Amino acid sequence: MSDASLAPIPRSTLSLQLRRFRQNWLAMLSVVILLAIMAACFLGPYLFPFDGEEANFDAINQGVDFTSIHLFGTDDYGRDLLVRTLEGGRVSLNIGFLGALVAGIIGVLYGAVSGFVGGRIDRVMMRLVEVLYGFPYVILVILLSLLFGGGNVALFAALVFTLWLTPAVIVRGQAQSLARREFVEAARACGMTSRQIILTHIVPNTMSTVIVYSSLLVPEVILSESFLSFLGIGIKEPQASWGNLIQGGTAAMSTDIRLLLLPAGLLATVLFCLNFIADGLRDAFDPNER
Repeated sequence: MSDASLAPIPRSTLSLQLRRFRQNWLAMLSVVILLAIMAACFLGPYLFPFDGEEANFDAINQGVDFTSIHLFGTDDYGRDLLVRTLEGGRVSLNIGFLGALVAGIIGVLYGAVSGFVGGRIDRVMMRLVEVLYGFPYVILVILLSLLFGGGNVALFAALVFTLWLTPAVIVRGQAQSLARREFVEAARACGMTSRQIILTHIVPNTMSTVIVYSSLLVPEVILSESFLSFLGIGIKEPQASWGNLIQGGTAAMSTDIRLLLLPAGLLATVLFCLNFIADGLRDAFDPNER
């Protein structure tokens, strides 16, 4: 058998990165826990014969009772706490993941165009980003949410509008560096348009950084939604989200800590999991580890 046949099969960069991520036991454990919570939030409420807004006036303020259909009891209106927490988690997770995805896409495309085109267009586009950065984040989200009239769509739009800025700045810096690379010059020489170069060369070559940052963007969106709902300008009653459930639990903390512990515990667990996953992705995609 020749020595060539014994040579190791070369691995792609992505496969090596995924292998390093799988070797991070804390990140993998976080993935399992996060998937379990997501499955519970999206599928769990369908296991009960009622929804989170349905009141049971015969079981108002019922405590934890695993022999009852209300496993974790009910609130002041007789609504099942577990179902409302799972439904609230569905809302918070939807806004978190979709908001991070949309904000990431907008930021990547904006930054790629700005960095690749350069010149006056780049300066104008970056001045706009700097102006938006100049507004206090929370105040800007509040103003946009009020401007859009409140509700889920308004909150989603306000969060996306304020969270695409950092991805745009990060990708713009990478696009400026990639625009001077040999393969981009070769693409220009082959007659590719700027739009084709951005979509086929610039954006794909920034994906490693984008994936890592997006994993940090998801908990930021979830926490922002929960914070705004806690303040009463996000998701409003009777619809549940972890933010307004925590707000209600805080108001009743001195008399019934149960109303606070369940939603706050799930929110904290999700945020910890997402941060451990982000750390694992950062280590896996770190060029110094290759």
